[in-house]
Amino acid sequence: MRWTLAVLWLPLCIGADVKFPEGYPPTNDVVMDNLVAVPMRDGVKLYADVYRPAGPGKYPVIVSRTPYSSERAPAAYDSAVYFARRGYVYVLQDVRGRHESEGKWEPFRNDIEDGYDTIEWAAAQPWSTGKVGMQGGSYLGHVQWRAAMAKPPHLVTIFPSVAATSLYHDWITLNGGWRLSFNFGWGPVRQESRIMQNTGPHTLAGGPESLSYEKMLWHLPLTDMQRLAGRNAQFYKDWIAHPDYDAYWKKINAEEVMDQIGIPVHTFGGWFDIFSQGTLRGYTLMATKGATETARKKSHIVIGAWGHGSSRRFGDLDFGPTAHVDAHALELRWFDYWLKGVQNGLDQEPPVKVFVMGRNQWRAEWQYPLANTQYKKMYLSSRAGANTGRGDGRLSWDAPTTAGKDVYRYDPNDPVPSVGGNNCCGTPTPAGPKDQRSVEGRRDVLVYTSEYLKEPVEVTGPVKVVLYASSDARDTDFVAKLVDVFPDGRSMSVAEGIMRAKYREGTDKPKLIEPGKVYEFTVDLVGTSNEFQKGHRIRVDVTSSHFPQFDRNPNTGEPFGTSGVVKVATQTIHHSGQQASHVLLPVIPR
Repeated sequence: MRWTLAVLWLPLCIGADVKFPEGYPPTNDVVMDNLVAVPMRDGVKLYADVYRPAGPGKYPVIVSRTPYSSERAPAAYDSAVYFARRGYVYVLQDVRGRHESEGKWEPFRNDIEDGYDTIEWAAAQPWSTGKVGMQGGSYLGHVQWRAAMAKPPHLVTIFPSVAATSLYHDWITLNGGWRLSFNFGWGPVRQESRIMQNTGPHTLAGGPESLSYEKMLWHLPLTDMQRLAGRNAQFYKDWIAHPDYDAYWKKINAEEVMDQIGIPVHTFGGWFDIFSQGTLRGYTLMATKGATETARKKSHIVIGAWGHGSSRRFGDLDFGPTAHVDAHALELRWFDYWLKGVQNGLDQEPPVKVFVMGRNQWRAEWQYPLANTQYKKMYLSSRAGANTGRGDGRLSWDAPTTAGKDVYRYDPNDPVPSVGGNNCCGTPTPAGPKDQRSVEGRRDVLVYTSEYLKEPVEVTGPVKVVLYASSDARDTDFVAKLVDVFPDGRSMSVAEGIMRAKYREGTDKPKLIEPGKVYEFTVDLVGTSNEFQKGHRIRVDVTSSHFPQFDRNPNTGEPFGTSGVVKVATQTIHHSGQQASHVLLPVIPR
């Protein structure tokens, strides 16, 4: 009996409630072939567990490649059984050098060629129809983009969840700001050994018991930090040795070859995920640059009020009963259409589904950014006293008419602590929308707040803060957050970004700044969808640190990660005339 989702899916239209698929019951029993050798072009064997429908015949194949063990990762096992019980062969493979697979473990570096070889192997097996898709989240999503870069002939579609298109821009850095807690925690702490040794989010197996993970993150220079954890990961040394966007990173960046990828792609992620930029850019670049009309017209995106996976509640907020999406059901419908040819209406619906926070409702659209977006500036101003939430910083639709500026000191030895934001995966900084009042009480945080809103304002799309700023340092950072201030005083962050000053002309063009000179810095806050409700206020926070989510810029201009010396910087934000600092908001008309 063939099941479809046709009776479970309601057509989507703009302004109507968005309905997501509910899946369907299993259709068959499953057999599993353990430790199947998959030969790579260089003779290395990668091992996979193959989950197959018990009945005879040929089936479409879903490939998932993991560094977290094909036999010891419960989430991957659940996915394998779920799809195999619904008429797919599921190939769950350990990537090179991990767990059962041969070769040297080096994150990302072999996933283009190994992905190609695995997909073509799967297509040629006697149980395969020759149609192959890829599924999985996080690293299991990253490898999908790398495989698509190789253009294997039998790869029909990919469904990367919470994944990066550009590992440099989406993972290692954001605008050049080094993602310290995640890079260190995921890298040498959890991944250096052949079998993962992570015993918990804040402890180190094999490292000195007297020194906690949190304390290690304070250590300088960065090049010496992993020694404290008893680690010596070459790939982490390589990451630190390549702080700029250079050939080391370009080779594995799918965005460099988006115009050569011709398959439909479904991205899936959260506004507060560390890889939200990859989710958004994965869709927008495929929709505009994909190599075929199918790739451009048929790629989809779902992005919700989540972190590193779908949920109803995240950070300090509950987004209501419709916020959570059954990712497996969504994937199943996608693969049924592309790999089995089931006519379930997928080709008739808007490809973009975004969750609008504040209103707590899904929106279906035909493109992202939305077609009716109006980009509007809100200007920063003060009477030179925007320091702290009790200061006189103001945010207004009207440009300031008088000259003004705000000054604060950034001390790398006393950085602004990370409170919420876009992070994940065992780091000591909780992610998501968190109340910012604990950091808005600091004098090194400038706070600019609007009047109480008389009508709701929906902001959906890319957000940028443009700062006209100067520093007495040779290099420094600027951090900005977009914040929703509730009537009860809660100050909930909805988007954030960082700009390393030397990368103001591009992360491939580092150039130190001239002390005292005013520069235009564009701080990319990636994107959000939030309706600021009537009676709320819109706020922008500006500072120079976000630690330990990002490393502390030492303000010295010394080569990245090599020095233990820091200096205090005096920062000036200008907001007048031709130097009117502002936030550029994607406002959706009511």
